Amino acid sequence: MDTYGILIFLSGLVIFSYLFDLFARRTSVPAVLLLMGLGIVLRVLADAWTFRVMDMQLILPTLGNVGLILIVLEGALDLRYEREKRTTISKAFTSALMLLLITVAAIAGLLHFITDTAWIVCVANAIPLSVISSAVAIPSVVGLSTERKEFVVYESSFSDILGIVFFNFIVSNDSFGFGAFGKLGGEILGVLILSALFSMALLWLLGRIKHKVKFFLIMAILVLVYAMGKQFHLSSLVVVLAFGMFLANADQLPFQWFQSRFMYPDFKRDLEQFHSLSGESAFLIRTFFFVVFGYTVILMQLADKTVVLVGMGLLAATYLVRAVFLKVALKVDLRPLVYVTPRGLISILLYFSLPAKLKMPGVGMGLLFLMVLGTCVIMAFGLLGNRPTKEVAAEPMEPHTLPPERIT
Repeated sequence: MDTYGILIFLSGLVIFSYLFDLFARRTSVPAVLLLMGLGIVLRVLADAWTFRVMDMQLILPTLGNVGLILIVLEGALDLRYEREKRTTISKAFTSALMLLLITVAAIAGLLHFITDTAWIVCVANAIPLSVISSAVAIPSVVGLSTERKEFVVYESSFSDILGIVFFNFIVSNDSFGFGAFGKLGGEILGVLILSALFSMALLWLLGRIKHKVKFFLIMAILVLVYAMGKQFHLSSLVVVLAFGMFLANADQLPFQWFQSRFMYPDFKRDLEQFHSLSGESAFLIRTFFFVVFGYTVILMQLADKTVVLVGMGLLAATYLVRAVFLKVALKVDLRPLVYVTPRGLISILLYFSLPAKLKMPGVGMGLLFLMVLGTCVIMAFGLLGNRPTKEVAAEPMEPHTLPPERIT
C-alpha cells in the first residue's frame, strides 16, 4: 500500500469511528464493539487477499497506554467536587475496591478449580479479567442521570488505578509478607505526594507558557511522567487522575496564596480548550487501539468449547458478585449499574504485561476477547432502557449544573 493508500485507510477508520460513536449514543451499543468488529473484518479480508502487515500486537501496548492516559484525563476533567458528591465518591471507591478483590478471588478460584494451577498464577491472570475499563464505561453512560454517570466515572477510574496497583504488587513480589505490604504503602504515599506537587507545577507552567502550542506539551509531560513511573513499577496513573481533578477544581480551592500564585485570568478558557483537546485525542487513540485489537483476534479461538465454557463461567461469576455487592453492601438499585462493568483497554494492557512465568495456557487472547465482548454486549442490552432523549443528546448540559440525584 502506498502513502496515499495509507492516508485514505487511516482517514476512513476515523470517519467510521465517528459514525460508530453517533450510533452508540443513539442505541447504547458501545462503540468499541463496532471498532473491534471492524478490526475482525479487516483481518478476514487481509487473510483472504493474503495481504501482509506487521505484527499488530507489537503496537497494542503503546496505543493502549497512551489511550488510557487520555481517557482517564478526560474523565477526571469532568469531575468537579461538590459537598453533595462525597457520598457518590465514597460509594464508588468502596465499590471499585471491594468488587475488584472479590471478583479476583472468584475468578482465581474458578481458574484454580479448572486447571489446578498455582494460586499466585491464577490471581495474576484473574486481575486483568476483573478490572472495569474506564475506556469503555465512561463513553457508554451518556444516557444515565448525572449522579449515576459520575458514579461510573469514579468507579471505573478507581478500578483502573486499583487494578494496576494490585497487578504490580502481585507480579513484582515473590513473597507477600510484612515487607511487601510496607513497600506498597510507601509507594502509594509517595505517588500521592508526587501527584500533588506535579499538579501544582503543571498548573504554574500552564499559566506561564506564552507559546501557541502548550496543551500538547502538557500532555507530553504527563505521558513522560506516567512512563517513567511505570519503569519503576509505580501506579503513575494516579498522577494523571489527580492532575485532571486538580485542574477541574482549582478555582474552588480557598487558599489565597494558591489563588494569587497559580491562578491566572485565562484559566477557564484554557481549561475548556484542554478538555476538548484531550477528548478528541482520546477518541483518536481509542479508535486505532480497538481496531488493532480486533485485528489481532483469531476467530478460531472462539470456536474452542473449553474457552466458551470457561468464559461463560467467568461472566456468570462477575455479574453475580456485582449484583450481590451493589444490592447488599451499597443498597442501590441494580439497574442499570449492575450491567456497567465492561472489560476493555485496561484488561488487554494488563494481560500483555503478564510475565511469561505467570501466563496460563488456558487464559489466552480467545478468553480475553470473550470477556471483553461478553461484558460489552451485556452492558449494551442493560443500557437500552436508558438511552438519552434527542433533546439531551443535542443540547448536553454541564454535569455540575444539574440537580443532584440519589443513586437509588
